[in-house]
Amino acid sequence: HVNTGAASAALTGEQCSSNTIHWTYDTWMFAKSSGGATVRAGGDTWFFITADYAFGHQLERDTTRFVEQAGGRLLGRARFPFPGTTDFSSFLVQAQASRAKVVALATAAADTVNCLKQAREFGLTRRGGPKVVGMIMFTTDIHAMGLEVAQGLLLTEVFYWDLNDRTRAFMNRIRPKVPNNWPNQEHAGTYAGTLHYLKAVADLGVAQAKASGRAVIERMKAMPTDDDCFGPGRVRPDGRKIHPAYLFEVKRPEESRGPWDYYKLVGTTPAEEAFRPESEGGCQMMR
Repeated sequence: HVNTGAASAALTGEQCSSNTIHWTYDTWMFAKSSGGATVRAGGDTWFFITADYAFGHQLERDTTRFVEQAGGRLLGRARFPFPGTTDFSSFLVQAQASRAKVVALATAAADTVNCLKQAREFGLTRRGGPKVVGMIMFTTDIHAMGLEVAQGLLLTEVFYWDLNDRTRAFMNRIRPKVPNNWPNQEHAGTYAGTLHYLKAVADLGVAQAKASGRAVIERMKAMPTDDDCFGPGRVRPDGRKIHPAYLFEVKRPEESRGPWDYYKLVGTTPAEEAFRPESEGGCQMMR
């Protein structure tokens, strides 16, 4: 099981498995990158708008930890019913009233997009207002909303097509196949995880790989990783693939050179610091 889309850090913690590799991101990483780096940039008071279920609670809890470790403070939170909420006005009013410098959206997918659109209508994203942090967002979300709505937003991704020479080379190879839907970090994780799996099968031998999925996972952990999306890296014994995390700010419309040119790099968390230490995860394989 090479998981490239789930966000729960439990996959390499209390729910870890010798048959699983968790590739792209998790809640701990998003919290570490977006929480600590934003405080260091001056955003030292926070208010959360949080999806009221386990995912949202974990993301809020992990982020608050890093905010406080960096010297920031939590001024309040508003938790909305999940699923089914489409009107975020009352939660945005509470965020405005808190006068926090940062409004963090511990949400995902359509909830994040809807909340951001309404935040724009309420004036939260105007210049001089609080910084809005999308705790889990993708460049495809920014493309769907447009820079007029998303400008100034802070978010973390572990892949961006214009990050370096290798990511640009990857994009140039696949652009003819995806002219209107460029890859986000989850697409990149699926590509890179599959590539490393195939390398492990080739190294192990097809017959042995077919005989034992666990043997393939062990070989994937033993082999260094390297691809154009994430560069060189490794898979830890607990199944966590590690790589740097990048805090971006969404460009203003006049700063963008064209479609998909959306991000300015604010800060980088090195690979060995970006994910939860193995000793803290509670994975039984580490005992």
